[in-house]
Amino acid sequence: MMSTTLRLTAALLLATSLAACGNTQGQRTATGALIGGAGGAVAGNAIGGTGGAIVGGVAGGTAGAVVGNQM
Repeated sequence: MMSTTLRLTAALLLATSLAACGNTQGQRTATGALIGGAGGAVAGNAIGGTGGAIVGGVAGGTAGAVVGNQM
């Protein structure tokens, strides 16, 4: 569980830092959603297999888009 938490935290931090790299708000939002979704899917797969990957991808993508949109 600790390893999964660390992976998820790393993915969210990566999404936050990469989301700040876009020139426009739309680019930052898209980058955050892409990286957050990928990280969430990896973490979700580690927790609950395929179903967890889907839920994690959706949650990570949404969180990444929100973070990217706020920068």
